[in-house]
Amino acid sequence: MQAIKTAKRAAGSGESREASEYRESKESRESRRAREASESRESKRSRRARGPIGAIWTLTAALLLAGCGSNAGTGGGAGSEASGLSSGDKAASAGSEASELSSGDKAERMGEGAGASSGASGEAETKLKVVTTFYPMYEFSRQVAGDNADVVALVPAGAEPHDWEPSAKDMALIADADVFVYNGIVEGWAEKALASAGNADRIVVKASEGIALKEGVAEEEDDHGHGDEAEGAEDRDHDHGHELDPHVWLDPSLAKREVSNIEAALAKADPEHAADYASNAEAFNAKLSELDQAFRDGLKDAKRKEFVTQHAAFGYLAKAYGLTQVPISGLSPDQEPSPERMADIVKEAKRRDVKTIFFETLVDPKVARTIADEIGAATDVLNPLEGLTDEDRKNGLDYIGIMRNNLAALKKALNQ
Repeated sequence: MQAIKTAKRAAGSGESREASEYRESKESRESRRAREASESRESKRSRRARGPIGAIWTLTAALLLAGCGSNAGTGGGAGSEASGLSSGDKAASAGSEASELSSGDKAERMGEGAGASSGASGEAETKLKVVTTFYPMYEFSRQVAGDNADVVALVPAGAEPHDWEPSAKDMALIADADVFVYNGIVEGWAEKALASAGNADRIVVKASEGIALKEGVAEEEDDHGHGDEAEGAEDRDHDHGHELDPHVWLDPSLAKREVSNIEAALAKADPEHAADYASNAEAFNAKLSELDQAFRDGLKDAKRKEFVTQHAAFGYLAKAYGLTQVPISGLSPDQEPSPERMADIVKEAKRRDVKTIFFETLVDPKVARTIADEIGAATDVLNPLEGLTDEDRKNGLDYIGIMRNNLAALKKALNQ
């Protein structure tokens, strides 16, 4: 029957039987290739669907399609609405916890433009999924990934990361990640969460790996008196049982090493785009080098070298630029200093003629303001970049912008 159809078509078009058969064969091959390409795309989607979140998305899609069938008379509006869902919308619709996210949380989770693709949904689903812990890890990963990955942050905007812990929905994100990026120490929950949210194919990168971490400043370590000891507080080698200080991202030169660690992890997870990751990391590290030089030039001739901070987050920055931080609290910003510690800080600030007491944006500044009032000093923000506030986001601030604000605040305080 096929031969008769071919002959008739050849006769009607004036082409030879051989030419007609060749054309039919070519059409058959093209049809087979198209079918194989379609099956390949479906296979990729199926692999993505195997993760915990993928299973939820598949169930959600099935329910939406069922709804479309029962409302066929509406012209398929529900179907087109379902196909227009971004990956962020799908995640928000999955599970009862998703509805509890605030709009600020959703924006931080998905990043600014990181996960929403205006192209085909299949293309968006094949991107590398990178889950990070808190803001610096998110920003460094986003800069390296460019358009080749969807980068999300677990700790939402405005939250203090030291005490944050993942929810069940966060655990699902961790389990489904291609790459998980954390700093270390700040995220005391991370290793336990990784063990619970098993994924043999997931690549985990501890961004501070290879950096020599320093002992932090314990809250009550200077009860025996500051004196000249305070200037060497970051480097003293005595046994106070100090925790290690995780705040390496506040030294731009150490932040570059974290960026390079992240770049290596993304390249391993996605070799096809390794050159892009290398290029993006190089470009961002060049900006960090410029920032480092700006700090060196801006602080080298400062009149004073000591600055009082709300908590001991700036040890690496202080060491890099020849300064001394005098922290009110220890490594955790929610530590309340004892009355004795408060008295010591007031005495030391007066002795050093400190003119500014620094506080932070994510922590109640009442302690810093109490000390400032006691000694007649001003207050100002020195941001440890543990998260962005809504105001920071509204003003378009990022890591580089906030660090430059920190530099301006230090220059002003140290030259009064």
